[in-house]
Amino acid sequence: MRVLVTGGAGYVGSVSVRLLLQAGHEVVVLDTLERGHREAVDDRADFVLGDVGDADAVREALCCCDAVLHCAGYIDVAESVRDPEAYFENNASKPAVLLEQMRIAGVDALVFSSTAAVYGEPDAVPIPEDAPCRPVNPYGESKLRFEQAIAAASQSWGLRAVVFRYFNVAGAWPDGSLGEAHEPETHIIPRVLGVIRDGVREFEIYGRDYPTPDGTCIRDYIHVCDLADAHVRGLERLVAGKDGCVCNLGTGKGWSNLEVVQACARTASVSMKVTFGPRRPGDPAVLVAGADRARALLGWRPRRSDLGTIVEDAWRWERGGRFGAGRKDVTGSC
Repeated sequence: MRVLVTGGAGYVGSVSVRLLLQAGHEVVVLDTLERGHREAVDDRADFVLGDVGDADAVREALCCCDAVLHCAGYIDVAESVRDPEAYFENNASKPAVLLEQMRIAGVDALVFSSTAAVYGEPDAVPIPEDAPCRPVNPYGESKLRFEQAIAAASQSWGLRAVVFRYFNVAGAWPDGSLGEAHEPETHIIPRVLGVIRDGVREFEIYGRDYPTPDGTCIRDYIHVCDLADAHVRGLERLVAGKDGCVCNLGTGKGWSNLEVVQACARTASVSMKVTFGPRRPGDPAVLVAGADRARALLGWRPRRSDLGTIVEDAWRWERGGRFGAGRKDVTGSC
């Protein structure tokens, strides 16, 4: 199959592109490079510089494609609280143009890289897919709005979509050749490893008054390679003619922010002083996703999503100088 990957120069998108290519599929990447990196795009993929809100660019990128993997979007919870309109535009309004161009082109298969932030503060943990969606920040609300647009397109013109809701994606390609490179970085694992790499031995955690065992937020971590594997399985399901679905992706186990910092320090063989600041706006206390549906419908199993492996792979990426590790000479697979 030939797949258009929006946001394919970003973290999740670029790893998904590489895994699709390794599975024998053709890939077109559409990315503005506003927050992505051209060097992250595999040379085997076609590249179109453009925005999902630009009908002409989408039309060009969609040519001869069988399916779309939509990874483009803003992802910073705190930024969404500061500038909600930017998130509603970039994560909901612009992708509506993508849906319309898919309708015109007759491409009816979409995998959407969504987020379990659509649930907000859950009533039960692990969170099932039928839990009520009550996002507590504009990031989660913007993703939910696009999920609703997908549901409307499914009703009106027969779009089939696999929607993946997941929490903290982390880790890197196992050989350290491809990984997370946000500027500024807001995710805790690359932030901790980044300061360790730079010789700093102190790290501040947001909040220590949450109703959790150690007072810090708890999250379900999924390795980026496991997430990319789910993307490939979702696309192959749709291209085979099967119906869409909504699936959580996670391990069903949460790790606290304090435990994550400690794991990073152990992996790097350093001692870290941990301090605690105020809560970050819009952060629920505990987010752990139940993923039984993905296992049942897609045969998906997380293989690298234990915290130790995630941190080890991420540290290999950081130690190698990120893109300086040799993107073009891939020595292993996920």
